[in-house]
Amino acid sequence: MRNTTLHISTSPHIRDGITTRVIMRNVVWALLPVAGFAVYAFGINAFLVIVTAVASCVLTEYILCRWSGKAATIGDWSAVITGLLLGLTLPPIFPLWMTFVGGVLAIGVGKFAFGGIGYNVFNPALVGRAILQAAFPVAITTWYPSFLEGRFSEISSSVLAFPFMEPTVDVVTGATPLSAFKFEGVQAASSDLALGLISGSAGETCAVIILLGGLYLAIRKMMNWRIPVAILLTVFVFNGALWLVDSTVYPSPLFALFSGGLMLGAVFMATDMVASPLTSRGVVVYGVFIGIMVVVIRTWGGLPEGVMYAILLANAVSPHIDKRFQNRVYGTTKTVAL
Repeated sequence: MRNTTLHISTSPHIRDGITTRVIMRNVVWALLPVAGFAVYAFGINAFLVIVTAVASCVLTEYILCRWSGKAATIGDWSAVITGLLLGLTLPPIFPLWMTFVGGVLAIGVGKFAFGGIGYNVFNPALVGRAILQAAFPVAITTWYPSFLEGRFSEISSSVLAFPFMEPTVDVVTGATPLSAFKFEGVQAASSDLALGLISGSAGETCAVIILLGGLYLAIRKMMNWRIPVAILLTVFVFNGALWLVDSTVYPSPLFALFSGGLMLGAVFMATDMVASPLTSRGVVVYGVFIGIMVVVIRTWGGLPEGVMYAILLANAVSPHIDKRFQNRVYGTTKTVAL
């Protein structure tokens, strides 16, 4: 008689062959067209900012892994994603030394302080961006027009500013569409916003390319499509209701969808697998919460943009959403808490 071994383990018993590295690599592929269009629109300045952000994130992760005695995890592509997202949320003429500091903080504070990949409570790129906004509010709100002549041959002096020195801007800057509407009442054309023909952060680019990247990940089942759909639908409905009340005070719902970093945040940041809920109902509540907070901050807050803070707040309440909207165990009845 042949001896057989019975292996007893906890669920899941059926496993998919897709690994974390494969998922992260596909997210990088989906982000590359977004980064490519940012470089096309803003030139060599955006290229240097994005490359610096990626390099600082990868280098920081490698050094922290070696310092803590862990195996290097730079091969799982997660640090590359953090760097790409951080670079895309920054102005194209953001000083490189500040960008490098942001990458160090994104990995060190947003990721390693919580235990590394799989343990981060907040999206690491947004943590780095939030700290940079608090530390360098002027530099991070200095914008650069898109599609300028000479953008592939001229480097802004602001980008090459020395550490701890105040950067100087040698080009004509302009307000972002959200800033122009909030403080001047000027509303940009939705078509220009959708195609990325505006000034702003490097990631405030072609919404069509961002959506195509999200569609690719959703088809590959590497992103929960319910999150961006819930966010975008909530913003459209909530902002649309305000617009119907008074179209002279509130922007159109299409303007709200395509302006700022909403598309990039909804598709690539709010969908962070670690910082977002796990249940089907939970992700919908999570997305609706982000959408409401985006509109509230944009409309009644002091800042023209609210995507970053909305996602970070949702990351904080994500565990509580999961706890409240747990799936019912098969064979049990739902109990109502009194």
